[in-house]
Amino acid sequence: MIYYPKCLTIAGSDSGGGAGIQADLKTMSAIGVYGMSVITAITAQNTCGVKAIQPIDADIVTAQLDAVLSDIGTDSIKIGMLHSVGIVKAVIEILDKYTPRYVVLDPVMVSTSGHKLIEDDTIDIIRETMFSRSTIITPNLDEATLLSTVPISEEKDMYKAGKKLLAKGCRAVLMKGGHLKSKIMTDLLLTADGEEYIFKAENITTPNTHGTGCTLSSAIASYLALGYSLSDSVKRAKQFVTSAIKTGSKVTTGKGHGPLNHFFAPHSLLILKKEDDIPPNSQQQKQ
Repeated sequence: MIYYPKCLTIAGSDSGGGAGIQADLKTMSAIGVYGMSVITAITAQNTCGVKAIQPIDADIVTAQLDAVLSDIGTDSIKIGMLHSVGIVKAVIEILDKYTPRYVVLDPVMVSTSGHKLIEDDTIDIIRETMFSRSTIITPNLDEATLLSTVPISEEKDMYKAGKKLLAKGCRAVLMKGGHLKSKIMTDLLLTADGEEYIFKAENITTPNTHGTGCTLSSAIASYLALGYSLSDSVKRAKQFVTSAIKTGSKVTTGKGHGPLNHFFAPHSLLILKKEDDIPPNSQQQKQ
């Protein structure tokens, strides 16, 4: 059998094309993975900010998930904006039904321009129920502070907050230090098994950072779908994001925070081979 490595994004739509499912699908395509999408909310959004949000009915979210996973399946899942408690519960039900091997949770709560993207009571249920179902969570520092209640102003605070998030049931957490003021950006990967990895990258001066978190999490999910280890997937995803920021840093798109250049060096859609009829990493539906 020949097949495409597959990755599913569960996230909101960004009408400006820089973040959300648009950024996710661009990232997956650029890495050479077959991308699929389940839309949880529609935003009226551009480079200057979010103008309006319309959540999708939870039943429709469930129907989208069932349609994709019952037929095509997936090798990994990236989860972004889950706007309401009902949507979170719908996603949990499907995760428990299909038990995907890899789940990358990007707990999207605040946009780059500072706009709140989810309801207050949704934060608690994400923390209480989604962490234990995720392979890795990838909060930015604002989100990590909300989830851990630990104020973060320097690197040592990232360790403290990360350890607290692990204690809440995470299997791994990537603490992203992009919001700290430094010439070198430091991200910290902590696992429940006690492993620690430090990733450093240059801090590129540019307003074009819209969708950075979406791009990173979907790149991690894509590399996991291709069979890389968690640490290698994070490393490769970090390199992808750095290149996407650098090659798009001087481009003007809109009047605010512009998008990344996701297609700085795109791969063709990969075609893999396997002897039997079950793709690697795919999980069978529970009966």
